[in-house]
Amino acid sequence: MNTNWKNKKMTQQPQWPDINQFNQIIETIKEYPNLVSVEEILNLKTQLANAAQGNGFILQGGDCAETFSEFSNDMIQNKLKVLLQMSAIIQYITKTNVIKIGRIAGQFFKPRSSEFEIRDNIKLPVYRGDAINSITFSKEERMPNPKRLLQAYHQSSAIMNLIRNLTMGGFTNFTNINSWHLSLHEKSKYVKKYNVIAKQINEMITFANVSKDFLSSNMNHNTVYTSHESLLLDYELAFKKIYNKKNYICSAHMLWVGDRTRFLDSAHIDFVSQIANPIGIKIGPEVSVDDVVKLCQKINPNNQYGKISLIIRLGINYIADILPQLINEVTKNEINVLWLCDPMHGNTIKAKAGLKTRNFDTIKSEIEYFFNIHHQHNTIPGGVHFELTGDNVTECIGGINNIQDIDLEDHYQTACDPRLNNEQSLEMGFLIAELLQKRRINK
Repeated sequence: MNTNWKNKKMTQQPQWPDINQFNQIIETIKEYPNLVSVEEILNLKTQLANAAQGNGFILQGGDCAETFSEFSNDMIQNKLKVLLQMSAIIQYITKTNVIKIGRIAGQFFKPRSSEFEIRDNIKLPVYRGDAINSITFSKEERMPNPKRLLQAYHQSSAIMNLIRNLTMGGFTNFTNINSWHLSLHEKSKYVKKYNVIAKQINEMITFANVSKDFLSSNMNHNTVYTSHESLLLDYELAFKKIYNKKNYICSAHMLWVGDRTRFLDSAHIDFVSQIANPIGIKIGPEVSVDDVVKLCQKINPNNQYGKISLIIRLGINYIADILPQLINEVTKNEINVLWLCDPMHGNTIKAKAGLKTRNFDTIKSEIEYFFNIHHQHNTIPGGVHFELTGDNVTECIGGINNIQDIDLEDHYQTACDPRLNNEQSLEMGFLIAELLQKRRINK
Protein backbone atom coordinates (compact mmCIF):
# COMPACT_ATOMS: atom_id res chain seq x y z
CA MET A 1 0.00 0.00 0.00
CA ASN A 2 1.56 3.26 -1.09
CA THR A 3 1.40 6.47 0.91
CA ASN A 4 0.48 8.82 -1.92
CA TRP A 5 -2.63 9.74 0.06
CA LYS A 6 -0.41 11.60 2.53
CA ASN A 7 0.39 14.09 -0.25
CA LYS A 8 -3.27 14.65 -1.13
CA LYS A 9 -5.54 17.26 0.37
CA MET A 10 -6.59 15.96 3.77
CA THR A 11 -9.48 17.80 5.41
CA GLN A 12 -11.29 17.34 8.72
CA GLN A 13 -8.09 16.61 10.64
CA PRO A 14 -7.24 17.74 14.18
CA GLN A 15 -4.22 19.89 14.89
CA TRP A 16 -2.21 17.73 17.26
CA PRO A 17 -0.20 19.85 19.73
CA ASP A 18 2.53 17.16 19.88
CA ILE A 19 2.88 15.30 16.57
CA ASN A 20 5.63 13.06 17.98
CA GLN A 21 3.31 11.83 20.72
CA PHE A 22 0.61 11.20 18.11
CA ASN A 23 3.01 9.15 15.96
CA GLN A 24 4.16 7.12 18.98
CA ILE A 25 0.59 6.25 19.89
CA ILE A 26 -0.19 5.18 16.32
CA GLU A 27 2.86 2.88 16.45
CA THR A 28 1.55 1.44 19.72
CA ILE A 29 -1.87 0.71 18.20
CA LYS A 30 -0.16 -1.06 15.27
CA GLU A 31 1.05 -3.65 17.77
CA TYR A 32 -2.45 -4.30 19.15
CA PRO A 33 -4.72 -7.07 17.83
CA ASN A 34 -7.04 -6.12 14.98
CA LEU A 35 -10.69 -5.49 15.82
CA VAL A 36 -12.19 -7.60 13.02
CA SER A 37 -10.93 -10.41 10.80
CA VAL A 38 -10.45 -10.49 7.05
CA GLU A 39 -12.79 -13.49 6.90
CA GLU A 40 -15.58 -11.43 8.48
CA ILE A 41 -14.94 -8.57 6.05
CA LEU A 42 -15.19 -10.97 3.11
CA ASN A 43 -18.43 -12.44 4.49
CA LEU A 44 -19.98 -8.98 4.66
CA LYS A 45 -18.74 -8.16 1.17
CA THR A 46 -20.55 -11.23 -0.16
CA GLN A 47 -23.76 -10.22 1.62
CA LEU A 48 -23.51 -6.68 0.26
CA ALA A 49 -23.05 -8.08 -3.25
CA ASN A 50 -26.18 -10.19 -2.81
CA ALA A 51 -28.19 -7.21 -1.54
CA ALA A 52 -27.05 -5.07 -4.47
CA GLN A 53 -28.62 -7.68 -6.76
CA GLY A 54 -31.87 -7.88 -4.82
CA ASN A 55 -31.06 -10.85 -2.60
CA GLY A 56 -31.05 -9.18 0.79
CA PHE A 57 -31.53 -5.83 2.47
CA ILE A 58 -29.06 -3.73 4.48
CA LEU A 59 -30.00 -2.20 7.83
CA GLN A 60 -27.19 0.10 8.95
CA GLY A 61 -27.62 2.15 12.08
CA GLY A 62 -26.32 3.39 15.38
CA ASP A 63 -25.06 6.49 17.15
CA CYS A 64 -24.14 9.67 15.36
CA ALA A 65 -21.00 9.66 17.50
CA GLU A 66 -20.12 7.06 20.09
CA THR A 67 -18.91 8.43 23.40
CA PHE A 68 -16.62 7.10 26.08
CA SER A 69 -19.30 7.61 28.71
CA GLU A 70 -21.97 5.45 27.03
CA PHE A 71 -20.16 2.24 27.67
CA SER A 72 -22.33 0.11 29.91
CA ASN A 73 -23.41 -3.40 29.05
CA ASP A 74 -27.06 -2.30 28.94
CA MET A 75 -26.38 0.66 26.63
CA ILE A 76 -24.55 -1.51 24.10
CA GLN A 77 -27.16 -4.25 24.29
CA ASN A 78 -29.92 -1.70 23.70
CA LYS A 79 -28.19 -0.51 20.53
CA LEU A 80 -28.12 -4.08 19.30
CA LYS A 81 -31.71 -4.73 20.39
CA VAL A 82 -33.13 -1.92 18.28
CA LEU A 83 -31.30 -3.22 15.18
CA LEU A 84 -32.46 -6.75 15.93
CA GLN A 85 -36.07 -5.65 16.42
CA MET A 86 -36.10 -3.73 13.16
CA SER A 87 -34.47 -6.59 11.27
CA ALA A 88 -36.95 -9.10 12.72
CA ILE A 89 -39.87 -6.99 11.51
CA ILE A 90 -38.46 -6.53 8.02
CA GLN A 91 -37.25 -10.10 7.64
CA TYR A 92 -40.44 -11.72 8.90
CA ILE A 93 -42.86 -9.57 6.89
CA THR A 94 -40.89 -9.56 3.62
CA LYS A 95 -39.08 -12.94 3.88
CA THR A 96 -35.95 -11.03 2.89
CA ASN A 97 -32.58 -11.64 4.52
CA VAL A 98 -31.62 -8.52 6.51
CA ILE A 99 -27.92 -7.78 6.96
CA LYS A 100 -27.28 -5.71 10.07
CA ILE A 101 -24.40 -3.24 10.19
CA GLY A 102 -23.91 -1.13 13.29
CA ARG A 103 -22.42 2.34 13.50
CA ILE A 104 -20.58 0.94 16.47
CA ALA A 105 -17.18 -0.04 17.88
CA GLY A 106 -15.31 2.76 16.14
CA GLN A 107 -17.60 5.73 15.41
CA PHE A 108 -15.61 8.02 17.73
CA PHE A 109 -14.60 10.53 15.04
CA LYS A 110 -16.83 13.27 13.58
CA PRO A 111 -16.38 15.66 10.63
CA ARG A 112 -17.51 19.20 11.38
CA SER A 113 -18.62 22.17 9.36
CA SER A 114 -16.37 24.60 11.28
CA GLU A 115 -12.87 24.46 12.75
CA PHE A 116 -13.87 26.38 15.86
CA GLU A 117 -16.79 26.92 18.21
CA ILE A 118 -17.51 30.28 19.86
CA ARG A 119 -19.41 30.67 23.14
CA ASP A 120 -19.57 33.91 25.12
CA ASN A 121 -16.79 35.36 22.95
CA ILE A 122 -14.53 32.39 23.74
CA LYS A 123 -13.15 30.62 20.64
CA LEU A 124 -12.09 26.97 21.00
CA PRO A 125 -11.46 24.02 18.64
CA VAL A 126 -14.68 22.32 17.63
CA TYR A 127 -15.59 18.94 19.14
CA ARG A 128 -14.43 16.22 16.72
CA GLY A 129 -15.49 13.09 18.60
CA ASP A 130 -14.30 11.50 21.81
CA ALA A 131 -11.28 9.93 20.11
CA ILE A 132 -9.94 13.45 19.45
CA ASN A 133 -11.19 15.77 22.19
CA SER A 134 -13.99 16.28 24.69
CA ILE A 135 -17.43 17.82 24.18
CA THR A 136 -16.76 19.83 27.37
CA PHE A 137 -16.24 23.46 26.39
CA SER A 138 -12.89 24.31 27.96
CA LYS A 139 -9.44 25.03 26.55
CA GLU A 140 -7.92 21.92 28.12
CA GLU A 141 -10.71 19.52 27.11
CA ARG A 142 -11.04 20.81 23.55
CA MET A 143 -7.32 20.43 22.84
CA PRO A 144 -6.79 17.36 20.59
CA ASN A 145 -5.25 14.62 22.72
CA PRO A 146 -3.76 11.55 20.99
CA LYS A 147 -4.03 9.51 24.21
CA ARG A 148 -7.75 9.40 23.50
CA LEU A 149 -7.00 7.16 20.50
CA LEU A 150 -5.88 4.45 22.91
CA GLN A 151 -9.16 4.68 24.78
CA ALA A 152 -11.07 4.57 21.49
CA TYR A 153 -9.23 1.38 20.55
CA HIS A 154 -9.78 -0.32 23.91
CA GLN A 155 -13.45 0.62 24.03
CA SER A 156 -13.98 -0.58 20.44
CA SER A 157 -12.24 -3.83 21.33
CA ALA A 158 -14.44 -4.34 24.39
CA ILE A 159 -17.59 -3.65 22.35
CA MET A 160 -16.49 -6.14 19.69
CA ASN A 161 -15.92 -8.74 22.40
CA LEU A 162 -19.41 -8.13 23.78
CA ILE A 163 -21.00 -8.34 20.31
CA ARG A 164 -19.23 -11.64 19.63
CA ASN A 165 -20.16 -13.02 23.06
CA LEU A 166 -23.80 -12.08 22.55
CA THR A 167 -23.81 -13.58 19.05
CA MET A 168 -22.12 -16.83 20.02
CA GLY A 169 -24.15 -17.06 23.21
CA GLY A 170 -27.41 -16.94 21.29
CA PHE A 171 -28.61 -13.45 22.28
CA THR A 172 -28.98 -12.37 18.64
CA ASN A 173 -30.79 -15.55 17.57
CA PHE A 174 -34.44 -15.27 16.65
CA THR A 175 -35.16 -17.79 19.41
CA ASN A 176 -34.49 -14.92 21.84
CA ILE A 177 -36.75 -12.41 20.12
CA ASN A 178 -38.75 -11.70 23.30
CA SER A 179 -35.59 -10.51 25.09
CA TRP A 180 -35.07 -7.70 22.57
CA HIS A 181 -38.05 -5.79 23.92
CA LEU A 182 -37.27 -2.12 24.60
CA SER A 183 -40.43 -0.05 24.62
CA LEU A 184 -41.79 1.69 27.67
CA HIS A 185 -45.15 2.20 25.99
CA GLU A 186 -46.91 -1.15 25.87
CA LYS A 187 -50.08 0.29 24.36
CA SER A 188 -48.31 1.69 21.30
CA LYS A 189 -49.78 0.19 18.13
CA TYR A 190 -46.29 -0.56 16.82
CA VAL A 191 -45.33 -2.32 20.04
CA LYS A 192 -48.49 -4.42 19.73
CA LYS A 193 -47.67 -5.22 16.09
CA TYR A 194 -44.13 -6.19 17.06
CA ASN A 195 -45.40 -8.47 19.84
CA VAL A 196 -47.67 -10.24 17.34
CA ILE A 197 -44.70 -10.87 15.06
CA ALA A 198 -42.57 -12.07 17.99
CA LYS A 199 -45.31 -14.52 18.98
CA GLN A 200 -45.61 -15.83 15.42
CA ILE A 201 -41.85 -16.30 15.11
CA ASN A 202 -41.81 -18.20 18.41
CA GLU A 203 -44.61 -20.45 17.18
CA MET A 204 -42.76 -21.07 13.92
CA ILE A 205 -39.58 -22.01 15.80
CA THR A 206 -41.52 -24.31 18.12
CA PHE A 207 -43.09 -26.07 15.15
CA ALA A 208 -39.72 -26.46 13.46
CA ASN A 209 -38.21 -27.97 16.60
CA VAL A 210 -41.11 -30.35 17.15
CA SER A 211 -40.89 -31.40 13.51
CA LYS A 212 -37.15 -31.94 14.00
CA ASP A 213 -36.47 -29.58 11.13
CA PHE A 214 -33.30 -27.60 11.08
CA LEU A 215 -33.68 -23.86 11.51
CA SER A 216 -32.11 -21.78 8.80
CA SER A 217 -28.60 -20.47 9.31
CA ASN A 218 -30.04 -16.94 9.42
CA MET A 219 -32.24 -17.95 12.31
CA ASN A 220 -29.42 -19.51 14.29
CA HIS A 221 -26.67 -17.05 13.54
CA ASN A 222 -27.78 -13.42 13.49
CA THR A 223 -24.53 -11.58 12.81
CA VAL A 224 -24.08 -7.87 13.47
CA TYR A 225 -21.28 -6.27 11.46
CA THR A 226 -19.54 -3.00 12.33
CA SER A 227 -18.85 0.20 10.42
CA HIS A 228 -17.62 3.74 10.93
CA GLU A 229 -16.47 6.75 8.96
CA SER A 230 -12.88 6.50 7.80
CA LEU A 231 -11.79 9.94 8.95
CA LEU A 232 -8.45 9.75 10.76
CA LEU A 233 -6.44 7.86 8.16
CA ASP A 234 -3.28 7.31 10.23
CA TYR A 235 -5.42 5.56 12.83
CA GLU A 236 -7.06 3.38 10.16
CA LEU A 237 -3.68 2.49 8.69
CA ALA A 238 -2.64 1.03 12.04
CA PHE A 239 -5.13 -1.81 11.37
CA LYS A 240 -3.76 -2.77 7.95
CA LYS A 241 -3.47 -6.47 7.16
CA ILE A 242 -2.33 -8.01 3.88
CA TYR A 243 -4.28 -11.06 2.74
CA ASN A 244 -3.90 -12.63 -0.71
CA LYS A 245 -1.85 -9.60 -1.74
CA LYS A 246 -4.71 -7.22 -0.89
CA ASN A 247 -4.83 -4.56 1.82
CA TYR A 248 -7.56 -4.78 4.43
CA ILE A 249 -8.25 -2.30 7.22
CA CYS A 250 -9.36 -4.42 10.16
CA SER A 251 -10.76 -1.64 12.35
CA ALA A 252 -14.29 -2.41 11.06
CA HIS A 253 -16.01 -4.62 8.53
CA MET A 254 -17.13 -1.63 6.45
CA LEU A 255 -15.77 1.91 6.20
CA TRP A 256 -17.39 4.92 4.61
CA VAL A 257 -16.15 8.27 3.29
CA GLY A 258 -18.24 11.23 4.35
CA ASP A 259 -19.78 13.89 2.15
CA ARG A 260 -17.16 16.42 3.32
CA THR A 261 -14.15 14.26 2.36
CA ARG A 262 -15.25 12.36 -0.75
CA PHE A 263 -13.94 14.77 -3.39
CA LEU A 264 -11.95 13.03 -6.16
CA ASP A 265 -8.44 14.21 -5.28
CA SER A 266 -8.85 13.85 -1.51
CA ALA A 267 -6.54 11.82 0.68
CA HIS A 268 -9.54 9.85 1.91
CA ILE A 269 -10.58 8.67 -1.55
CA ASP A 270 -7.00 7.78 -2.44
CA PHE A 271 -6.72 5.80 0.80
CA VAL A 272 -9.91 3.74 0.39
CA SER A 273 -9.09 3.07 -3.27
CA GLN A 274 -6.13 1.00 -2.04
CA ILE A 275 -8.03 -1.26 0.36
CA ALA A 276 -10.28 -4.27 -0.20
CA ASN A 277 -12.93 -3.51 2.45
CA PRO A 278 -16.46 -2.69 1.40
CA ILE A 279 -16.63 1.09 1.09
CA GLY A 280 -19.58 3.43 1.54
CA ILE A 281 -19.63 6.87 -0.09
CA LYS A 282 -21.92 9.49 1.40
CA ILE A 283 -23.64 11.48 -1.35
CA GLY A 284 -25.03 14.91 -0.45
CA PRO A 285 -26.99 17.45 -2.55
CA GLU A 286 -23.90 19.32 -3.77
CA VAL A 287 -22.61 16.23 -5.55
CA SER A 288 -21.53 16.21 -9.17
CA VAL A 289 -23.12 13.27 -10.99
CA ASP A 290 -19.98 12.87 -13.12
CA ASP A 291 -17.85 12.77 -9.97
CA VAL A 292 -19.91 9.90 -8.56
CA VAL A 293 -19.09 7.83 -11.64
CA LYS A 294 -15.40 8.74 -11.38
CA LEU A 295 -15.35 7.93 -7.66
CA CYS A 296 -16.84 4.49 -8.28
CA GLN A 297 -14.37 3.78 -11.09
CA LYS A 298 -11.42 4.86 -8.95
CA ILE A 299 -12.40 2.92 -5.84
CA ASN A 300 -13.76 -0.12 -7.69
CA PRO A 301 -11.88 -0.42 -11.03
CA ASN A 302 -12.93 -4.08 -11.40
CA ASN A 303 -16.60 -3.14 -10.92
CA GLN A 304 -17.21 -5.78 -8.24
CA TYR A 305 -20.58 -6.13 -6.58
CA GLY A 306 -20.31 -5.59 -2.84
CA LYS A 307 -17.42 -3.15 -3.02
CA ILE A 308 -19.25 0.21 -3.14
CA SER A 309 -22.37 1.37 -1.37
CA LEU A 310 -23.69 4.77 -2.41
CA ILE A 311 -25.24 6.18 0.77
CA ILE A 312 -27.70 8.81 -0.41
CA ARG A 313 -28.13 11.73 2.03
CA LEU A 314 -29.78 14.26 -0.26
CA GLY A 315 -32.60 15.57 1.94
CA ILE A 316 -36.30 15.84 1.18
CA ASN A 317 -35.83 19.02 -0.90
CA TYR A 318 -33.36 17.45 -3.33
CA ILE A 319 -33.91 13.72 -3.60
CA ALA A 320 -36.65 13.87 -6.26
CA ASP A 321 -34.40 15.91 -8.56
CA ILE A 322 -30.93 14.46 -7.93
CA LEU A 323 -31.46 10.75 -7.28
CA PRO A 324 -32.93 10.02 -10.75
CA GLN A 325 -29.90 11.72 -12.31
CA LEU A 326 -27.56 9.60 -10.21
CA ILE A 327 -29.38 6.38 -11.06
CA ASN A 328 -29.41 7.20 -14.77
CA GLU A 329 -25.71 7.99 -14.87
CA VAL A 330 -24.65 4.96 -12.82
CA THR A 331 -26.89 2.68 -14.92
CA LYS A 332 -25.65 4.17 -18.20
CA ASN A 333 -22.05 3.45 -17.20
CA GLU A 334 -22.99 -0.08 -16.01
CA ILE A 335 -21.50 0.54 -12.59
CA ASN A 336 -22.33 -2.04 -9.93
CA VAL A 337 -23.28 -0.40 -6.65
CA LEU A 338 -25.49 -0.95 -3.64
CA TRP A 339 -27.96 1.89 -3.10
CA LEU A 340 -28.55 2.91 0.53
CA CYS A 341 -30.76 5.70 1.82
CA ASP A 342 -29.59 7.92 4.68
CA PRO A 343 -32.73 10.01 5.36
CA MET A 344 -31.24 11.67 8.45
CA HIS A 345 -28.34 13.92 7.48
CA GLY A 346 -30.06 15.92 4.77
CA ASN A 347 -33.00 16.75 7.01
CA THR A 348 -31.44 18.31 10.10
CA ILE A 349 -33.17 21.46 11.36
CA LYS A 350 -33.02 23.69 14.43
CA ALA A 351 -35.87 23.66 16.89
CA LYS A 352 -37.15 26.85 18.52
CA ALA A 353 -34.98 26.25 21.57
CA GLY A 354 -31.90 26.01 19.35
CA LEU A 355 -31.42 22.24 19.57
CA LYS A 356 -30.71 20.31 16.39
CA THR A 357 -33.52 17.94 15.49
CA ARG A 358 -35.10 15.99 12.63
CA ASN A 359 -38.74 15.56 11.76
CA PHE A 360 -39.90 11.94 11.68
CA ASP A 361 -42.37 12.62 8.87
CA THR A 362 -39.62 14.18 6.75
CA ILE A 363 -37.35 11.18 7.33
CA LYS A 364 -40.22 8.89 6.40
CA SER A 365 -40.97 10.88 3.25
CA GLU A 366 -37.38 10.71 2.01
CA ILE A 367 -37.37 6.93 2.42
CA GLU A 368 -40.61 6.72 0.46
CA TYR A 369 -39.11 8.87 -2.29
CA PHE A 370 -36.03 6.61 -2.33
CA PHE A 371 -38.10 3.46 -2.84
CA ASN A 372 -40.48 5.01 -5.36
CA ILE A 373 -37.70 6.46 -7.52
CA HIS A 374 -35.91 3.11 -7.63
CA HIS A 375 -39.17 1.42 -8.55
CA GLN A 376 -39.66 3.90 -11.41
CA HIS A 377 -36.16 3.18 -12.71
CA ASN A 378 -36.36 -0.59 -12.16
CA THR A 379 -33.32 -0.45 -9.88
CA ILE A 380 -32.84 -1.93 -6.43
CA PRO A 381 -33.23 0.00 -3.15
CA GLY A 382 -30.66 -2.03 -1.26
CA GLY A 383 -30.88 -0.68 2.26
CA VAL A 384 -31.12 2.15 4.77
CA HIS A 385 -28.70 4.01 7.00
CA PHE A 386 -30.00 5.54 10.24
CA GLU A 387 -28.72 7.37 13.27
CA LEU A 388 -30.66 5.69 16.04
CA THR A 389 -30.45 4.44 19.58
CA GLY A 390 -32.12 1.84 21.74
CA ASP A 391 -32.69 4.44 24.44
CA ASN A 392 -35.88 6.42 24.97
CA VAL A 393 -34.36 9.75 23.91
CA THR A 394 -36.23 12.86 22.73
CA GLU A 395 -34.08 14.10 19.84
CA CYS A 396 -36.25 13.75 16.71
CA ILE A 397 -39.70 15.31 16.64
CA GLY A 398 -42.80 13.38 15.58
CA GLY A 399 -43.36 9.64 15.44
CA ILE A 400 -45.96 7.54 17.23
CA ASN A 401 -45.50 9.46 20.50
CA ASN A 402 -45.66 12.80 18.69
CA ILE A 403 -42.55 14.38 20.24
CA GLN A 404 -42.75 18.19 19.96
CA ASP A 405 -40.15 20.97 20.10
CA ILE A 406 -41.02 21.55 23.73
CA ASP A 407 -40.29 17.88 24.55
CA LEU A 408 -36.75 17.77 23.13
CA GLU A 409 -35.02 18.85 26.33
CA ASP A 410 -36.64 16.01 28.30
CA HIS A 411 -34.08 13.44 27.23
CA TYR A 412 -31.74 14.99 24.66
CA GLN A 413 -28.47 13.08 24.99
CA THR A 414 -26.69 12.97 21.62
CA ALA A 415 -23.09 14.15 21.44
CA CYS A 416 -23.67 15.55 17.97
CA ASP A 417 -26.70 14.83 15.75
CA PRO A 418 -30.24 13.77 16.76
CA ARG A 419 -31.17 10.08 16.66
CA LEU A 420 -34.37 8.10 16.33
CA ASN A 421 -35.40 6.60 19.66
CA ASN A 422 -36.46 2.99 20.19
CA GLU A 423 -40.14 3.47 19.32
CA GLN A 424 -39.44 5.70 16.31
CA SER A 425 -37.03 3.02 15.08
CA LEU A 426 -39.69 0.34 15.55
CA GLU A 427 -42.16 2.42 13.54
CA MET A 428 -39.54 2.90 10.83
CA GLY A 429 -39.00 -0.87 10.67
CA PHE A 430 -42.67 -1.40 9.81
CA LEU A 431 -42.54 1.34 7.18
CA ILE A 432 -39.54 -0.25 5.45
CA ALA A 433 -41.17 -3.67 5.54
CA GLU A 434 -44.29 -2.18 3.96
CA LEU A 435 -42.28 -0.48 1.19
CA LEU A 436 -40.29 -3.64 0.44
CA GLN A 437 -43.47 -5.71 0.35
CA LYS A 438 -45.15 -3.19 -1.95
CA ARG A 439 -42.19 -3.24 -4.31
CA ARG A 440 -42.29 -7.03 -4.44
CA ILE A 441 -46.04 -7.08 -5.23
CA ASN A 442 -45.68 -4.45 -7.94
CA LYS A 443 -42.81 -6.16 -9.74
